Amino acid sequence: MANSSSPYAAPQLTSAHQAEILENPLRTYLLGIIISICGNVLISISLNIQKYAHVRQAQRGSKPYYTSLMWWCGVVLMGVGELGNFAAYGFAPASLIAPLGCVSVIASAVISVVFLKETVRASDIVGGTLAITGTYLLVTFAPHTSTHITAHLVQYYAISWHFLLYLFIEVIIFCILLYLYKMRKVKHIVIVMLLVALLASLTVISVKAVSGMITESIKGQLQLIYPIFYVMVVVMVASCAFQIKFLNQAMKMFDATEVVPINFVFFTASAILAGIVFYQEFEGLALLNIFMFLFGCLLSFLGVFLIARNRPKIKQQDRNFIAMDRIPGRRHTDKVQPEAKNPTYGSLAAKLMCNRAGQTDDS
Repeated sequence: MANSSSPYAAPQLTSAHQAEILENPLRTYLLGIIISICGNVLISISLNIQKYAHVRQAQRGSKPYYTSLMWWCGVVLMGVGELGNFAAYGFAPASLIAPLGCVSVIASAVISVVFLKETVRASDIVGGTLAITGTYLLVTFAPHTSTHITAHLVQYYAISWHFLLYLFIEVIIFCILLYLYKMRKVKHIVIVMLLVALLASLTVISVKAVSGMITESIKGQLQLIYPIFYVMVVVMVASCAFQIKFLNQAMKMFDATEVVPINFVFFTASAILAGIVFYQEFEGLALLNIFMFLFGCLLSFLGVFLIARNRPKIKQQDRNFIAMDRIPGRRHTDKVQPEAKNPTYGSLAAKLMCNRAGQTDDS
């Protein structure tokens, strides 16, 4: 017992620790789910508010977007939603909170249709149905254990052999991908998204550790005096910063309809794997529960892919293109000639008219 009282010694898994790990308070578990769902809904609302603010400022063409009060309201809502997701990791397993991110995609699609008047596609309906079904399976068959995350427990998990092996493999893969991306200039979306996912696994581990230790401190068991807490804070901030960096680069190089579903799939897979390896969340879980949980993840992946696939874009007209009814000297009341119905003939006629106009000006 003397070793367990030291903040630097790795605690042994005594019966007291096992009782903490295997405790199953349903109220805490449901609270984490509700907080996560509400946080994801707030994030989707904030994204649509910011999108509407961008569109409105672009139509007015006067002030930049960051001077809009509506845009700042969206930023505040996003901060509250992300804070809710952060808090949810302290109440429910990481392998469950991460897949619930599909709620944000579903809510964003619904809000964009209702408020931004975007068209409803058949793929949106099918994708939403699959994602909702997958979410139900996730909540039903996910591990229902709610571990009390203490500094001693985090330190014990951090030096376990399976996590050290997992971290070693992850570092090697990350270095190889970074070499291909930076040195070999391989700009493939899978490479960039894998870099984001590998960083995301560390983010999930550190976020759950920090959130859990803060939750225990609020309950009365102070955990902020242990060095492992601040180590996890540094890992959380650093991994989030580089994750955002690579994600922004991906958004610049590739279309959002590609980045969003791939990022969701890779992030969820890495978060589930991190929860299994570090927090041992699937320990003692029945084989049927594992199968149904993974099946729910697959349905959520398919749903997000269908919703995000080929989203309608705001088309910008080419400035060099002049419509037939806008040609100088042509009246809007004139009837379109039958020959103009042929697109090839129409384009040739427009070129001839432009050439004649140029010749007239020269003369």
